[in-house]
Amino acid sequence: MDILEEIVAHKRQEVEEWKSMLSMRRLYELTAPMLEKPVPSMKKSLAESKTGIISEFKRKSPSKGWIHKDAKSSVVPKSYQDNGASALSILTDKEYFGGYDEFIQDARATGVTIPILYKNFIIDDYQLLQARHSGASAVLLIAADLTLDECRHLLDTAHQLGLEALLEMHSERDLDYVELEPDMYGINNRNLGTFITDVQNSFRLAEKLPKEGVKVSESGISNPQTVKDLRQAGFNGFLMGERFMKEEDPGKALAEFISALSE
Repeated sequence: MDILEEIVAHKRQEVEEWKSMLSMRRLYELTAPMLEKPVPSMKKSLAESKTGIISEFKRKSPSKGWIHKDAKSSVVPKSYQDNGASALSILTDKEYFGGYDEFIQDARATGVTIPILYKNFIIDDYQLLQARHSGASAVLLIAADLTLDECRHLLDTAHQLGLEALLEMHSERDLDYVELEPDMYGINNRNLGTFITDVQNSFRLAEKLPKEGVKVSESGISNPQTVKDLRQAGFNGFLMGERFMKEEDPGKALAEFISALSE
């Protein structure tokens, strides 16, 4: 079993535990009032942004352990926004990434108004309700986690809840999922089974994605020139977590990166 299989197996158990504590019907009742209030569009933000930086609030990872254990969700996301992020990604998986849904709620409570991606391993409708209830704008759907039919169903359900979806692919074998026409097409440069990262993955797969689609390169991006090159290859968004989170002040690190990007 590779790490992705392990995470998904644990996630299935976790979702059942959540359902036993708070039924899906009750969670929907709590979320329903929020459905009348639209959330900011991540797709639109990335399509219109000059930088396209999606700054990630990521305290921990399975491969690196704790990256920034003391980082506060009431501070860093707002700092990211204030320093030029086009959108945010917030890890909400507890077991492997040290995240919580409350981190998104904290971000919204402190004044974050830009789009937020609910970053988790989504396998069930229940998690889509959790994402909408927390205040997220979009959810991550990972092709390697889901069958084509499962992904189609989750994409449709996300839209019914007013959420956008970033469909993450990693290799040519995931490209069948392109036919689902998600809001955003993601290429993960990190192999979720081995956690080996290669940014060339985005360049290799870029031409196989719809030309007019909003495209996001994820993981392994650490310098401004790479962002410039990826934009030339057709990407609109650039998801970056460890590059900023390993610094004492992630927001300041983002500001310096954007400054270098404009040079």
